[in-house]
Amino acid sequence: MRLTSRVAPVALAVAALLLGVLPAQAQARPDRSPDRVTVGDRTFIADGQGRALQWRGFNLADKSSRGTNAFADIHESDLKDMAARGFNLARLAFFWDDLEPTPGHYDRGYLAKMHRILDWADRYHIKVILDAHQDVYGPHFGSRGIPDWATRDDGLPFSPIPDDWFSEYFEPSVQASFDHLYKDADLRAAHARMWMTVASALGRHPALLGYDLMNEPFAKFLEGEDLPAAAARFEATELTELWNRLAQAIRLVDHRSWVFVEPTVIVGTGVPTRLGHIDDPHAGYAPHFYETAMENGADYDPNGTFIPAYEAAISDYPTRNRMPVIVGEWGGNPYVPHASQFVTDMTASLDRFSSGWTWWQWCRGGGYCFLDQTGTAKPNAQLLVQPYARAVAGDPLTFAYDPATRTYTLTFRTRDNVKGPTRITVPRDTYPRGYRVDVQGNKASWDAHGQTVTVSTHGRPGATYRVTISPR
Repeated sequence: MRLTSRVAPVALAVAALLLGVLPAQAQARPDRSPDRVTVGDRTFIADGQGRALQWRGFNLADKSSRGTNAFADIHESDLKDMAARGFNLARLAFFWDDLEPTPGHYDRGYLAKMHRILDWADRYHIKVILDAHQDVYGPHFGSRGIPDWATRDDGLPFSPIPDDWFSEYFEPSVQASFDHLYKDADLRAAHARMWMTVASALGRHPALLGYDLMNEPFAKFLEGEDLPAAAARFEATELTELWNRLAQAIRLVDHRSWVFVEPTVIVGTGVPTRLGHIDDPHAGYAPHFYETAMENGADYDPNGTFIPAYEAAISDYPTRNRMPVIVGEWGGNPYVPHASQFVTDMTASLDRFSSGWTWWQWCRGGGYCFLDQTGTAKPNAQLLVQPYARAVAGDPLTFAYDPATRTYTLTFRTRDNVKGPTRITVPRDTYPRGYRVDVQGNKASWDAHGQTVTVSTHGRPGATYRVTISPR
C-alpha cells in the first residue's frame, strides 16, 4: 500500500478553516459561468452554454473489496454499458476507511483507482458524483465508512442486528461516535482534510460533477427525543454546520465542482427537512427516496400515500434555496408483484420534482441490482431505460414519459443567452423498431444521430416548443 505523508500546507489550511481566519484569497470563489436555471419552483444545473441539464444513472459501489482490492468489482464495461443504455450519471461510493487507513496518511493507490474510474466515465460521456459512503458509521461496527481511528464510542455497548441493520444506528455506541465526529476539533479537522485531499486530487477531472459529502448522516438522540424531533434538531444545527464547513474546505482547492448535501433519512417518511442554508455557490440537494414498507419486505402499494407525502415534503427546502435536486439513491426489489407499477410511479414522481437520479445500484445479481447474473436488465428494472432531455436550450416547463404508450413529451421555453440545441437521449432499448419525432413551435428543426435527438429552434426568445417522441 503506497501512502502519502502528512502535507503541512493542507494541515495549516484546515486549522485556519476551523478558526475562521482564512485569508481573502482562500475564500470560496463562485464560478462566473452560468451554473443554474430556475424555472418556477425548480432549479436545474446549467452547462457552459446556459442549457438546463437532466441526469439519469446508477450508483456504483463495491462494499466487499477493500485495501489493495478496493473497487475490484467496478469495471470499464460498467460505464460503457450504462452509456449504451442512454445513462449519463454515476454516483461512485468511496470509503474514508480505505482512503485514510491511519491518521493523516492517504493511500495514493486508492486515489489512483478513483481517477481511473473517472477516466472510464469520461470516455463514455458520463459524469460522476463522488459519494463519501458510510453505513452504521464504519468498520468499528462491522460496516464501511469512517475509519476505526476516527471512532470514539465512549465504551458504550453495541449489539449487531443482522436482520435489521438500520436499527444498529440507534445503538448508543454508534450515536456517540457520530456525536464525536461532529464536535471533536481533531475529528472535524480530519474530516475536512479528507475532503480537501479528494478534491485536490480529483477536482479538475472533466468527468467530475461533484461531491456527496456524506451518505445518510445520523446523530445522537437527546433524552426524550423521538426520531422526528432528533432529526429536526440535528438538521437545523450540527448538520447544517457540517455541510457548510466541509463545503468551505473543498473550496480551498476546488471552486468549480458541485457539493451535494443530504437530509437525514426521516424525509423518507414525509417529514420536511429542517436543514439551514448552505452558503456555497454550487450547492445541490441530494435526498434519498425509499419506500419504507418495501424496505421492510412488503410489496409496493399502488394506492398508498408514500409518493404524494414525499413529494409534498421534499420540494420546499430546495425551492427556497434555489438548489438543483438530484436524488442520490432510490430503488426497490424488482421482483415484487407490483414492481412494474413501482418503477413507473417513482420515475414519474422524480420527473415532477427533481432534475435527476441514480438508482441503487448498477450490479449483477439479486436484490436491487439492475442486471441479473447474465448481465441482462431485469424485466421491471428495464423500465428505468427511458427518454429524457439531457440538455434543454431554455426553460423546461414539463417533461414526462408514459411507459404504457412509450411516448415522451417535453415542453420548453427559449431564453436569451442560451447557446446550443436541445438534446434528448432516446435509448435504443426503448424503441427497438424505431421512433418518430414531432416538434411543435415556430421555426424548429430536428435530427437524430445514435441515441440523441437534436432539436434546434430559430424563433425569438420566449417562444414555446413541444417535442413528442413515440414508437414508429
